[in-house]
Amino acid sequence: MKPNKLALALAGLLLTPLGTVSAQTTAPVAPADSAPPQDQQPPDQQQAQQLQTITVTGSAIPRIDMETPSPVTVITAAQIQRSGLKTVSDVVRAISADNSGSIPTAFTAGFAAGSAGVALRGLTVNSTLVLIDGRRSANYPLADDGQRTFVDLNTIPVNAIERIDVLKDGASSLYGADAIAGVVNIILKHDYKGLEGTAEVGTSQQGGGTTRRATLLFGGGDLQKNGWNAYGSVEAQKDDRIWARDRGYPYNAANLNPTGGSNFDWGQPGFNNGSIYPMVQRAVLGPNGPGGMLTGTAAPGALWQPLVPCGPGTTPITNAEGSGCEQNQINYLDLQPKQERVGVYGRLTLKVGDSSEAYVSGSYYTNKVEAAGTPPQIRAGTPVNTRSILLPATLPDGSDNPNNPFPNDPALITYAFGGIPGGGKNENHNLRIAGGIHGIWGEWNYDSALVFSHNTLDVDNYGFLNYAALINAVNNGTYNFVDPSQNSPELLAQLAPVLHKRSTTDLQSIDFHVSRPLADLAGGSLGLATGIDVRHEQQHDPDLNPGLQAQGLGVAHTFGSRTVEGLYAELDAPFLESLEVDVSGRFDHYSDFGNNFSPKVGFKWKPIESLAVRGTWSKGFRAPSFAENGSSESEGFATYNLPDDYAAAHGNNAYVRPYGLAYDTIGNPNIQPEKSKSWTFGVLWQPLDQFSASVDYYDIKKTGVIGQFDTQAVLDAYFAGQPLPPGSAIIPDVPDPQFPTLLPKPVVVMAPYVNQNALQTKGVDLDLIGNFDLGGNVKLRSEFNATRIFEWNLTLQDGTVERFVGTHGPYALSSGAGTPRDRASWSNSLTFGQATVTGTLYYTSAISMSAPDNGEGCISTDDNGNPFPPSCHVASFTYFDLTGSYDFNDHFGVYASVLNAFNRKAPFDPANYASNNYNPTWAQPGMVGRFYTVGVRYKM
Repeated sequence: MKPNKLALALAGLLLTPLGTVSAQTTAPVAPADSAPPQDQQPPDQQQAQQLQTITVTGSAIPRIDMETPSPVTVITAAQIQRSGLKTVSDVVRAISADNSGSIPTAFTAGFAAGSAGVALRGLTVNSTLVLIDGRRSANYPLADDGQRTFVDLNTIPVNAIERIDVLKDGASSLYGADAIAGVVNIILKHDYKGLEGTAEVGTSQQGGGTTRRATLLFGGGDLQKNGWNAYGSVEAQKDDRIWARDRGYPYNAANLNPTGGSNFDWGQPGFNNGSIYPMVQRAVLGPNGPGGMLTGTAAPGALWQPLVPCGPGTTPITNAEGSGCEQNQINYLDLQPKQERVGVYGRLTLKVGDSSEAYVSGSYYTNKVEAAGTPPQIRAGTPVNTRSILLPATLPDGSDNPNNPFPNDPALITYAFGGIPGGGKNENHNLRIAGGIHGIWGEWNYDSALVFSHNTLDVDNYGFLNYAALINAVNNGTYNFVDPSQNSPELLAQLAPVLHKRSTTDLQSIDFHVSRPLADLAGGSLGLATGIDVRHEQQHDPDLNPGLQAQGLGVAHTFGSRTVEGLYAELDAPFLESLEVDVSGRFDHYSDFGNNFSPKVGFKWKPIESLAVRGTWSKGFRAPSFAENGSSESEGFATYNLPDDYAAAHGNNAYVRPYGLAYDTIGNPNIQPEKSKSWTFGVLWQPLDQFSASVDYYDIKKTGVIGQFDTQAVLDAYFAGQPLPPGSAIIPDVPDPQFPTLLPKPVVVMAPYVNQNALQTKGVDLDLIGNFDLGGNVKLRSEFNATRIFEWNLTLQDGTVERFVGTHGPYALSSGAGTPRDRASWSNSLTFGQATVTGTLYYTSAISMSAPDNGEGCISTDDNGNPFPPSCHVASFTYFDLTGSYDFNDHFGVYASVLNAFNRKAPFDPANYASNNYNPTWAQPGMVGRFYTVGVRYKM
């Protein structure tokens, strides 16, 4: 290869200690994931020849120039250390290209609770491929929204990271499925010799969230001298929860009356949700519900009244519906869950002959997330509607019911079981073993590997009432509502047994890749890379609520397995020193849905030494998840109002009251992959060795987007007496006792996944990088990254276009975090002598509190139906992190950080349902507040 001035200047910049990346320069036998010593100096002509072994994510061909036709952001271990961020999740989700559909660990109410995922370009977590050392890992055992699979970022080793490559371009032509939006490649250290340990503690200024973390990295052996190297990494981190009650208004409140909003406190007469002090109301018997549940309606003129006087934690309240005990239920919740991460990683590398290396590596990580929840309510809508449940006037033995204050009349009751805590614990165990051999054979570079990856997730949920036990306790009077302290632990355990399941995912893969120069062209060598890989994937995720005995939960299970065989090839042709063209393509065969071919072509043109123009065009695909095409089912509930004419035919009786209708989405074995076409166009400018700038435009179109078939169409056909759409079904209720010949109401509407929608997103990335020597042993590194989304549009099957940029939509997606138009960060590191100080500014733009997929108007309204807040907007969020370190000598140093240094509050967001009145996806640091950390580092 013929090195040119720009290539050498870029390599020189990138290989400096304060450079943007640690480029992969090694001896000829080095693997693709290695990196140079941190003290390496800018290369001369001789060093430039070693750059032939550089391999960049997004290309399989070794190259001189780190800048490929595709845009790649590289985050080094040094950058991670300077940022003050401690997990892969925090680091990756902080990049500006992460957007709508991103999953924070703080979202504990989601289907995939306890995990964290990245969503480049806002295309959800299942369109961003996460790799470790260029190879896949098993997905998290729970799917986001019961549909989308992804790799949990919480189970990836941090202490052993060399760098993280973020490819912001479609890459199915090399990596296969799921790389529509891009690739996050976590590259671990190739070798390590020495010992380094850290210990730190941190806490928030407002209290809670205290973290303790310790790491140890140790290794020995020199590959060149001894022919081997082995190293190990250990890390442990424990984060305390942050209770909502320990934060100020509005994060600790359900009553937003002080700022003009609604009051959602429990225990208000007329509300469905009661406090821990029961309210009762004289009632009239109605038709019995399933399992012997007594139901009824309020007696004429009857008002709610407390069964016992209001006690601690509640406030007496009276309104037109009666009297009760108002309670702020948010006090039971945490805004940041308790989390514990413990893991080990090790790698042994052996030199095989003069030109090859063999290695084996393994990691075992446990990530445990515990979240608190509210006590269960006796009045629930799903899966059985108990909002009309009655306390009987007498017990089965004929005696008066001591829980019912009304002689001879049943009583409606609303109540929260304060003695039964809510919440859940997800404990994921991740085991990954990889091994292989790589090197040079003649003109060929070769690389092969075996990977075994396994996740075991134990899920325990608390505070879900068992329906049969509840009806038995109510009808027989065995639960003491008057004095709940008298209820035995055994009775409480029967009422709300712990719900447990164990879910697993597995991946086994084998691959073999080769590359070589084919011929000399004017600009360098024509390069070829080709490879094959085979993998087997499997998921086993059983129901947490089999038989629908637990109130408040539906059905959700996924089972599936498949084998994938892939073959790819890439050609890189430097036709001129100023022009490079790269072409790649991949053929995949899936045992469940068939074949797919993904091509890609890219170019890079340097009209002058300091300027490069680049662009790509590609096709990609996302393989259906097992939730979408396997033996799967996911059931959720929503309050349903029957059609007016149907209700009128039933005399508007109790049978047609609003109720919880189950929406059951079932897997479709005939589902096809989502397909994408994307292109990028960018300019890289480097007027000085110390400064570079790049701007890249992207346009992604996805078709065949998978979603549930229109359930309203199924319901319309049912009520019209017409044949139901293919693959759909209705499970009816028992007939109305008053009108037994009429059509029963539906209790479950079932519809399959189908390829029905299309979407398009467009935007631009801006990256500015500077490294400056200020003299006097003072150096400055500055980096600015920003992403602006121009469009993010979803086209429905009927042609309706929903435009989401700058809104709270897609509202039904994951945590409903919205699609901010702009995200940016600006980091500045100043190094002087043995000290380094870094300041990083993060910015997320405002969003409208509306969502096209949630109907017209503002999502959040006050009691009069007016937008609340009146602007119907969530403000932008900007915060600043400050970190610093000082090395006393070559062995001992200290470091500290002040995250959210200016103590910026998270913007008010009453529409967000992932937490309480703020958006944890974009503004979690604003809820945490100013956070101090101090640590020590020892190295030898």
